[in-house]
Amino acid sequence: MVLYKYPGALKENGLPISNSLFFQLQKDILQGKLRAGSKLTEQRICEQYEVSRTPVREALRQLEMDGLIENIPNRGAFVIGFTERDIDDMYELRKAYEMQAVRWAIERITDEEMEELEETFEFMEFYTMKKDIEKMLNINIGFHQLIYKASGNRMLRHMLSSYQIYLKNYRLHRIYEDSYLDTVLEEHRMIFEAFKARDTEGAAKAMEKHMNSAIARRMQEKEL
Repeated sequence: MVLYKYPGALKENGLPISNSLFFQLQKDILQGKLRAGSKLTEQRICEQYEVSRTPVREALRQLEMDGLIENIPNRGAFVIGFTERDIDDMYELRKAYEMQAVRWAIERITDEEMEELEETFEFMEFYTMKKDIEKMLNINIGFHQLIYKASGNRMLRHMLSSYQIYLKNYRLHRIYEDSYLDTVLEEHRMIFEAFKARDTEGAAKAMEKHMNSAIARRMQEKEL
């Protein structure tokens, strides 16, 4: 197992040490720095991240709950990670959950949340015009997070937020076509217009189209 040193990083982001450690280990697994089959030992993680055993045990417990590692009796904790099939399935599940999220969000969204959604979409327009792909991708995440929040369902919000993290980190270095930003903006415009019209099924169809586009891009990436 290759070790990566993160001096001080876990103490600078304002999160509890166990949460910070969990997010960093999660990211390393999803990005392939910790490969499937790698053994994770408490002592080596303590040395790598300069933390005590208590946050390490909590982080490993969270990773096991997320299905990213497996604790084998008398052997220890081993990285499982995700297979290509797992990721394909995740895209399909995310599509179904995103469609339900917009249905509930349109029924339950507050005036304040609607204003936030409108402001976020305006930022998407601005950074599309600027061709700033990094800012656009971050605002894209925020747009969806607002929908999850407005859905009023904590379990759905948690699940979709997890899918966002998994899919964002699984293939960190993507190649985007020149038309990518314009296409994504128009897909979000359809969703936003449906929100303004309080068109529940229109929003679900717009989200389905957006998710199908993401799945198609995923298929193209696999062929590269």
